Amino acid sequence: MTVQSDKWIKKMANDHSMIVPFENKQVREDKISFGVSSYGYDARVSDEFKVFTNVNSEIVDPKNFKSTSFVTKKSSECIIPPNSFVLASTVEYFKIPKDVLVICLGKSTYARCGIIVNVTPLEPGWEGHVTLEFSNTTPLPAKIYANEGVAQFIFLKGNEVPEVTYADRKGKYMGQKGVTLPKV
Repeated sequence: MTVQSDKWIKKMANDHSMIVPFENKQVREDKISFGVSSYGYDARVSDEFKVFTNVNSEIVDPKNFKSTSFVTKKSSECIIPPNSFVLASTVEYFKIPKDVLVICLGKSTYARCGIIVNVTPLEPGWEGHVTLEFSNTTPLPAKIYANEGVAQFIFLKGNEVPEVTYADRKGKYMGQKGVTLPKV
């Protein structure tokens, strides 16, 4: 597997709509940076957040997930309570090529504030808005900003197209729009 460069990312975004909307350079302008970097793409978080709450004394169960476990908030920023968790999605819609696996790493600006971004790999042939998981590991409230960079996606090109892609097996998160809750 090889890590794909900014040239490859730009070509795939422009010629094959791999990332929409796409920023072909790093955008800063008093924001947490987003856009293409040397060997990755820094995606933005959208303005819809699902903040976990214990108001209803729910149990978080991936096989029986209840929407009463969180409060939905649409805003230009989101405060994550201490030692808590938020779901959001990327502004960008991704279409992953059949011979590429994408891994995600949180941006250092947030990591240095105790905010951890977790995303599972984007499999070959998958497409959709990426659901982002934010954990506030601190004992203090923490803020994330909508429409600014939150995570870097790194594109790894495989030596060949796999026998079965995510699209081929009709994966349960295929084509997701906005924040997508757990499914079985």
